[in-house]
Amino acid sequence: MLKKIAPLLPLAFTLVLAACASHAPQMPATTAVAKAKTVERAVLLDETEAEAEAEAVIDFSDDKAYELPQLADSILSHGLSLVGTRYRYGGSTVKSGFDCSGFIGFLFKEELGMQLPRSTREMIKIDAPLVEREELEPGDLLFFATNGRGRVSHAGIYLGDDQFIHSASRGSGVRVDSLDDRYWSRTFIEAKRALAMAPTDQLARHP
Repeated sequence: MLKKIAPLLPLAFTLVLAACASHAPQMPATTAVAKAKTVERAVLLDETEAEAEAEAVIDFSDDKAYELPQLADSILSHGLSLVGTRYRYGGSTVKSGFDCSGFIGFLFKEELGMQLPRSTREMIKIDAPLVEREELEPGDLLFFATNGRGRVSHAGIYLGDDQFIHSASRGSGVRVDSLDDRYWSRTFIEAKRALAMAPTDQLARHP
């Protein structure tokens, strides 16, 4: 019996293979290669675009990280050159002397062409980013409530290392003080990054 069936086995095996082939057509080799290359190109394009976007973000962040200190340098250098200028209520020039807001307004106008509000009560309302004390950067505006009523009454410009420059009615006018000093630490209200409002054309003037 096995001898009669044996010659038929190769024929049956061939028919099974033929049936499988009819139900699962094979993709031509050239088509498979083409599709693989298409997928590979799409992946590479996605990676290239992602890298480009990442670089753009890094470039933008780097620009912002260096632009503001450049602007701050000119303001603070000018301000430090005026240390010792007398205090005068309502004053806003070197000749007349400065009050606190007059001193700040003078520097921002002279160096950046920015017109800040004349009084501290209006200056604290400017539409500039608020800055936490731990994140202060040179050029940030500092506001204080020195009259004991909890309302802003004094302002200065942060220098760095917990130092700030201002025109004080007590003492010698334009001077440098420490934000860590008990008096200034106790009366400090908030800080704003007014340099973020600087006109973009100022960047060309401060390379």
